[in-house]
Amino acid sequence: MKLLLISLLSISAVIFAQEFNKEYADDPVVLMKTTKGDIYIELFAKEAPKTVKNFLDLAEGRKEFTETKTQKKATRNYYDGLIFHRVIPKFMIQGGCPIGVGTGGPGYKFEDEISAKSLGLHKLKAFQGGRPHQNLGIRSQQQFYQVVLMPLLKKLGISSQEELQKRSAEVQKAVEALTVQDCFENQGYSYNDTLKSHQPSRGVLAMANSGPNTNGSQFFINVIDTPWLAGKHTVFGKVLKGMDVVDAISNVKTSPANKPREAIKIISIREVK
Repeated sequence: MKLLLISLLSISAVIFAQEFNKEYADDPVVLMKTTKGDIYIELFAKEAPKTVKNFLDLAEGRKEFTETKTQKKATRNYYDGLIFHRVIPKFMIQGGCPIGVGTGGPGYKFEDEISAKSLGLHKLKAFQGGRPHQNLGIRSQQQFYQVVLMPLLKKLGISSQEELQKRSAEVQKAVEALTVQDCFENQGYSYNDTLKSHQPSRGVLAMANSGPNTNGSQFFINVIDTPWLAGKHTVFGKVLKGMDVVDAISNVKTSPANKPREAIKIISIREVK
């Protein structure tokens, strides 16, 4: 009887994986129930183990967090009742903020789980023909200073205009040699190439953050491919079923701050056994 039960469970797991077209047969799958419909999501437990554990533990009430408003400790099903507070058509939908404005979190932060090698960031030249690579997201001279030049000057130990003028040839050569990975690392991002990472493509689930290693509870689901986010956000899952729901949420009417005019709630997030 025991052997029969094990065999039946194994067969069930295979059928489940085939039905949902999972990346890995033993990855957990969660059902995210929303007021717009159901979304089934595979969580990449091998690629982002800490991120997946944090997400599941918060969702199912196994992890203590700090209430944003009261600063008191609590343990409950964290995501139940929260809204999608930021929705942008042809981009993504974002949720997981306990106060619904995008500034709240669980009272702690944890590190990114990203492999620059898997994403090929080490092969991408930061500049080609004087133009910045699209992954850098540079649209102005000010952004060039913020994203590339200032972090590079800090790395080179250049802290004055006089020193910059003396070493201008060195700086120019260093800029031309930069890869996208170099630029991100100069900004403070770090990578773990023992992991494998997915590109931030349509349908992926990724952590929202405010910079390197600032993950908490907020997440987003892509409606389109977003290559400019590669290397900056931990991708830890993908939608298996329910992209029509994600698309519907992305197209609701919003305020100028991209907040849906009618609250779209997460009813619950639970692992599908």
